[in-house]
Formats: sequence, structure tokens, C-alpha cells
Amino acid sequence: MTNVLLLVICRLVHLLTFCYYAQVTNQSSPNFTQHVSEQSRVTDRVSRRLIRMYQLYSRTSGKHVQVLPNKKINAMAEDGDVHAKLIVETDTFGSRVRIKGAETGLYICMNKKGKLIGKKNGQGRDCIFTEIVLENNYTALRNAYYESWYMAFTRKGRPRKGSRTRQHQREVHFMKRLPKGHQHAQPVHHRPFDFVHYPFSSRTKRTRFSSEH
Repeated sequence: MTNVLLLVICRLVHLLTFCYYAQVTNQSSPNFTQHVSEQSRVTDRVSRRLIRMYQLYSRTSGKHVQVLPNKKINAMAEDGDVHAKLIVETDTFGSRVRIKGAETGLYICMNKKGKLIGKKNGQGRDCIFTEIVLENNYTALRNAYYESWYMAFTRKGRPRKGSRTRQHQREVHFMKRLPKGHQHAQPVHHRPFDFVHYPFSSRTKRTRFSSEH
């Protein structure tokens, strides 16, 4: 009788275990796309921020975006202009960045009217832009606070209101360019590997040559 009871108990335990496993496996898998999207909107205060310097070439004006001391932003600068040098700071794990003029220290921001302005304090979400690489290899910069508004300039280099912008428009297309005279510069933290070169003596060279052959 005892053996029969133990057998019944074991079968009940197996049945309950199977039911629990089936319930767990039938649950929906985590939405990793949504997770990545949410994490890319959270400011990264842990990792070391990547800082780059480049110019933004406007597809429509044929000139470069510049941040002027009077807090005005336009795309009328020539290649290598001191006000066209931009410092770009990463804000999240994703592709959100803060952009400021290297000369003025003013951040490019967007106000509630969709106008681009320069600000000393660039901590607000209105001063954060998401870099979007387009199929034509140009880059679009979408504001993080006004999510359907883009940085854009007319053919004359004047800023276009964000409320009138769309991703497919030429006015929102930019090309990143290194500042004039920095074509061969490569920041250390951009290198995938850093090799240490040790000096070789004549004996070291002979040993290396014999081992290779």
C-alpha cells in the first residue's frame, strides 16, 4: 500500500512539474526590440562618453553648420571655419548625441517653435538629437524632445522650422566631415586595436627571422 501511495505521489509531482513548464514556455518571449528602444532613450551616466569633432555639411546649402556667438545657428560656413567645428558628445547607449560649437561652447537646441538656437546648458532633451543614417548615406538629426522634428536648413543656409521637416527632405540631410587639416587624424579611442611596438636589437631580429623561417 505504501509503495502504491508513493507511486501516486511521484506521478502527481511529475504532472505538476510538466504543467508549470508548459505554462512558462507558453508565455510570450521578451520584446528585445522594445527593450533596446527604451534603453536608447535613457541617458547613460555610467559609461565613458565618446566625444568626437567633425563638421556637418548641409546637402541643400553646400556649406557647413555653424554655431555663432550670438546663439544663432545656420549652414553658411566654409570648410574649416572656426565656428563650423562641432563637438559631438554621446548621450545614451544608442545614437543620441549632444552637439556644441567648439569655439562658442553653445549647444544646438530646438525650441517649442521648432527653431534652432544655441544654449550654454545642453542638458535638456531639446538639445539631444538622434543620428539616423539614411539609405543614401546621408545623416538626419531628429530632436529627442520633439520626436518628429529634424534639424534642417534651406538652400541659403537658413534654419528651417522643425514642424515643417520630414526625413525624406533634402533639407534634413547632412554629411559628416572632419575639420580641414584633420583628414589624417585618428583619435586613440577610435582604434579597434592598439599595438605596442618594442625596439628590436640585432639579436632579437636574428631570432625573429630564424623563427619565421
